[in-house]
Amino acid sequence: MHITKMHGLGNDFIVIEGRVDDASALARALCPRRLAVGADGLLLVEPSKRADVRMRIINADGSEAEMCGNGVRCFARYVYDRGIVKKEEMEIETLSGVVRPRLIVENGGVAAVRVDMGVPSFAAEDVPVLAENALGFEVCGVRAASVLCGVPHTMVLVDSLADTDVDGLGPRIEKDPLFPRGTNVNFVELADRSTAYMRTWERGAGRTLACGTGATGCAALLHKKGLADSAVDMHVQAGVLHIELAEDGRAFMTGAAAYVFEGETL
Repeated sequence: MHITKMHGLGNDFIVIEGRVDDASALARALCPRRLAVGADGLLLVEPSKRADVRMRIINADGSEAEMCGNGVRCFARYVYDRGIVKKEEMEIETLSGVVRPRLIVENGGVAAVRVDMGVPSFAAEDVPVLAENALGFEVCGVRAASVLCGVPHTMVLVDSLADTDVDGLGPRIEKDPLFPRGTNVNFVELADRSTAYMRTWERGAGRTLACGTGATGCAALLHKKGLADSAVDMHVQAGVLHIELAEDGRAFMTGAAAYVFEGETL
């Protein structure tokens, strides 16, 4: 089987074209680090009846995700470079709906990808979170806020990321009964109204170097709570994601997508 390894600011994926018999088992076989190829998940390229192409996202633990911001940037670059979709603005079907990335092409190559992430929802029933108000509640002894941005995200504002136990608190919040479908967990240190630093514990993948839907959701939450402007640079461990929030509520994410290697599995 031919595979392509890619990453979006350190959030890494194995891209595979065509349907596979057992995507969950394949993810569990290929994604473990040190024991196999190693990745946060698989991106499966499939035909679509409602968009230019379909993207399936299989987490490292074998679960299927509705959407992945870093993944969709990698996916968009892959299908463009391979000629599967021959246009710089495309529609990609995901479990959360159709997303619309635009490739930023410079000197004949893809420099970055800008993605229309849709309108984040702050309604508790949409996330879902069993709280009266998704914009403020207590979980695992900390104050948090949640948003649906393709997938559920929960933000915890902290004074210092260096003093935050991401690996300890992240999985506890992810699996807390407040979240019927689980949640991704983002710890955010706000520097000023246009700059924030973020560390993420992803549902089904654990600690990751970046999270596009998380960066988008947290920027939207910060803006909704009056703490940030409509354009925010979200600094993740491996780089920066630029998030813009339009007046109609739509969120746009811009960031890089890079190749690591190609090869054949045994």
